[in-house]
Amino acid sequence: MIRTRAVTAPRRAAVDRPGRDRAAVDRPGRDRAAALLAGPVGLPDAGGLPERPRTAVVGGGIAGVAAAVALAERGVSVDLYEREDDLGGRLRGWPVTAGGAAATMTRGFHAFFRQYYNLRALLRRADPGLGMLRPVADYPLLHADGAAESFAGLPLTPPWSVAAFVMRSRTFALADLRRMRPRAAMPLFDVSVPRTYEDLDALDAAAYLDAIRFPRAARHLAFEVFSRSFFADPREFSAAELAAMFHIYFLGSSEGLLFDVPDGPFPRTLWGPLRGRLESLGARVHLGTPVERVERTGGRYRVHAGSRAAEADAVVLAADVRALRGLVDASPGLGDPAWRRRVAALRNAPPFLVSRVWLDRAVRGDRAPFLGTTGFTLLDNISVLDLFEDEARAWRERTGGSVVELHAYAVDHGSSREALARALVEQMGAVYPELRDARVLHEEHVLADDCPLFAPGSFAERPTVTGPDPTLVLAGDGIRVDLPVALMERAATTGFGAANALLGHWNLAGHDLWTVANRGRSPLLRRAARRLRPGGGA
Repeated sequence: MIRTRAVTAPRRAAVDRPGRDRAAVDRPGRDRAAALLAGPVGLPDAGGLPERPRTAVVGGGIAGVAAAVALAERGVSVDLYEREDDLGGRLRGWPVTAGGAAATMTRGFHAFFRQYYNLRALLRRADPGLGMLRPVADYPLLHADGAAESFAGLPLTPPWSVAAFVMRSRTFALADLRRMRPRAAMPLFDVSVPRTYEDLDALDAAAYLDAIRFPRAARHLAFEVFSRSFFADPREFSAAELAAMFHIYFLGSSEGLLFDVPDGPFPRTLWGPLRGRLESLGARVHLGTPVERVERTGGRYRVHAGSRAAEADAVVLAADVRALRGLVDASPGLGDPAWRRRVAALRNAPPFLVSRVWLDRAVRGDRAPFLGTTGFTLLDNISVLDLFEDEARAWRERTGGSVVELHAYAVDHGSSREALARALVEQMGAVYPELRDARVLHEEHVLADDCPLFAPGSFAERPTVTGPDPTLVLAGDGIRVDLPVALMERAATTGFGAANALLGHWNLAGHDLWTVANRGRSPLLRRAARRLRPGGGA
């Protein structure tokens, strides 16, 4: 796991240590309670070592690119292997032809929250001003019964942000609040990783909400959005993970509940520039090159990718959980038996479907770019790409139509992609009536099940960034890290953390990281929560 020291974030870091980028130690956002995680201190560059270390990074998603960039910036020789034809992992895109015009397909929308400090630090490597991101004014939530919520206009500072959300909510009633069990809910107000997992990981999210007596209507809009964003049913999702999400987005950060999105397709706005950054640092990027196995030979590694075998002093495994399991299984010399068992125990979440449709008519101009939905048979999210993405906007201007993306999370294994896609289009018309008679001019679909599952009771045995071998490290959103991070930010944090582990091993300066505070924001609520914990004196 990442072993770093957390301190309260100053307005501006007071000291520049050798080998540190000035931008990396500046306060990352408006939240004064953000925690600084100091990286290793050492030589500023690998050029000061007797021999420049060579590292193989397996996987070109967020985690792998973060690790590769962090290592290359310190002069480490890096080979980055990616099985697909472009970087990005589950955030990649690929070209398609829609209505005779060039277009891009991806695996779905991703919210770049403002508390994703380490992900943003990665993006700044290619665009220091983050000019590729544009803010989203709101992310409304809609239940099938018509109940709706909005995150726009809320105070930024917790707990007032949550209080304001509850006070103006149409799904919270005073009687509901009176029926809730404050004692059971108190752990939400003092989240700290890993302690929260020790307390709550044995429970599933649905059971925990039942224990709190959280209002049924409100839980769909305020909580299940989180569990389903992990492509999991709340009954198969850890209550501790849910509590951590509540802390990251609601109670642990004053960055707000809204987010930014890239204003163009991911390959152009994100991965092309980051590949350019890597290659400018001397890293070698091998696309369309799956790694088949890794041998441990004479204190070094031999990485087998197709017909080639390359030597390395260290390896970062940043593949998705299924690919990681397969690679470790094919590489019997890696790790020890306990480490291998932990990797083998990683599970995949249920399948999800992303359907993108190019339509012959436009969505109403006052619709939100993103709408979270719940209570529908399948539909979990609607994204109107022509309201925020330049490529889709060009389609609308040229044809008068819209480009709409529909998501269904945690679908049944063995489901027919065609039947699911038809059902999503029907439900789109129920939510946006102006699209009921729209003609689909082109459609693209992704049905996949390659995301990690955070099942109840799985946290303690999840593999960490570091393991029994100091030169073999893991990274990715399925890897355990004892910090309040999730989703893309967990991927970026573990990627930088994996690089820091290797840099520290070689006595090289690492990279400072940031997270939201790893404790409850309110001292009063924190004390109350601790008194009510088992053995806490109440």
